[in-house]
Amino acid sequence: MSEEIKVIRIEDVPHFVGQTVKIGVWLRQKRGSGKIAFLQLRDGTGFMQGVVVSADVDEALFKLAEHLKQESSFYVTGEIHEDSRSSFGYEMAVSAIDMVGESEGYPITPKEHGTDFLFDQRHLYLRHQKPYATLKIRDEIIRGIYDFFYQDGFLKFDSPILTDSAPEGTTELFPVDYFDQTAYLSQTGQLYVEAGAMAFGKVYDFGPTFRAEKSSTRRHLTEFWMIDAEMAWMHQEQSLDVQERMIAYLIQRVVDNCQTELEMLGRDADKLRSYTKLPFPRVSYDDAVKLLQDNDFDIKWGVDFGSPEETFLANYYKTPFFVVNFPKAIKAFYMKRHPTRDDVVISADLMAPEGYGEIIGGSERDTDYDYLKQRLIDQHLDLKEYDWYLDLRKYGSVPHSGFGLGLERFIRFVAGEDHIRETIPFPRTLNRLHP
Repeated sequence: MSEEIKVIRIEDVPHFVGQTVKIGVWLRQKRGSGKIAFLQLRDGTGFMQGVVVSADVDEALFKLAEHLKQESSFYVTGEIHEDSRSSFGYEMAVSAIDMVGESEGYPITPKEHGTDFLFDQRHLYLRHQKPYATLKIRDEIIRGIYDFFYQDGFLKFDSPILTDSAPEGTTELFPVDYFDQTAYLSQTGQLYVEAGAMAFGKVYDFGPTFRAEKSSTRRHLTEFWMIDAEMAWMHQEQSLDVQERMIAYLIQRVVDNCQTELEMLGRDADKLRSYTKLPFPRVSYDDAVKLLQDNDFDIKWGVDFGSPEETFLANYYKTPFFVVNFPKAIKAFYMKRHPTRDDVVISADLMAPEGYGEIIGGSERDTDYDYLKQRLIDQHLDLKEYDWYLDLRKYGSVPHSGFGLGLERFIRFVAGEDHIRETIPFPRTLNRLHP
C-alpha cells in the first residue's frame, strides 16, 4: 500500500525537500511559455511557486493549469525542490491539481490600482503581499506586547469601551444611546487602569479606542487600538525605562521573526535594529522648541508640535527619543506638576525616527485630591462623572506613572508604511466606514 501524501502548509515546505506533499492554495498569478506553467501560490502562511511541466504531466492537467483564474482555490500536489532564484528558496514540481473553488473576474488585477479602489476592495486586497506582510508584522507585535508585559510582571486589566465621561477632557467623542442616557465610545482606558494599578500594582489594557477627530492625516484613525499601562509606586524615570525597553523588545521581535515580511515591504532590518540601542535620548520641551526656533520654525513656547516639527526633530536625533516636560496648558488634567515649575507637567512623548511622529504619550500622575478637583473644575468637567477617579486619591494614594502606546502608529513606523490606514485590517477614517 502506498504511503498517504501528507497535507502541509507553505510555511512547512522547508522541512519537506525531496518529498511529495499536498497544499491547499489560492492562485495569485500565473505565467507560462507554452510548455511550462508557473503558478504563483499562497495559502495564508506564505507564498511560493508551483511549476507544471507539460512533458511531465498528462494533457488534461497541463490544460487545467494554463486556464486557472486568479484567486481560484485548489489542492496542489507535487515534489518540493530547493530554488535559489526565489526569495522563498523553494518551489513545487506540480503533479496534480484538485479544484475546490472557481474564481471569475477577480477585480484586483496585477495592474496598478488607485488607493481608493484598493480600500473599497479591502476585503479582497488583504490577500495581497503588501497588506499580508504588514498585518503579519502587526500580529507579531501584538504577541510581543503580551509577552513583554507578562515577563515584566504586569496583569492584563480590561477597561470598558462604553464610558460616561471623557478621560482626556475632549469633546471629540462618539456618543451612543445607552438606555435613558448618553454614553461614549472610549477614547482611552487610562483612568480605569489607574484604578487597576491601585489594586494590582502594575497593569495594562489592550483594546479598541475611538476618537471623533475630523482629521485626515497619515497618522490618524477614528478607530484604533491602544495599550495603556499603569504602575503604582513608580516615578516617571522608571516609567520611561519600561517604555524604551518595551519598544526595543518589540522591534527586535519583528527583526528576528518577520524577515520575509520586512523584505516584502522593502524595510531595512539593520536600520530597525539600530533603534534598539538604549537609553533613548531625553529632550526637554524647552530645548526642543529652541532647536526648532534656531532652525527657522515659527513656533512659540506653549504650543504642541505638529507633523513638520516632529519630522524635523526625528531627522535630527535619528533614533527614538523622548520629549519631556510639556506645558501644563496643553496636557491632560491628571498629569503631575513639576516640582520647581508651575508651567509644565512631568510628562513625556516618545517620538519615532524617520518622521513617523509620536507613538507613546505618558506622564507621572498627580496624587493631590484638591489639585485634581480644581483642575477638573477649571476644565469645566462634571465632578460627578469623576468622583470615582478622585476616590483613588482619598484612599491610600501612592506615586504612580503610566503611558499609552498607539498600536497602529507603532506598526506604521516598524513596517515603514506611508499611511496609518495600511496597519489595520479594516481602517476607519474620516471618510471611510465601508467595507
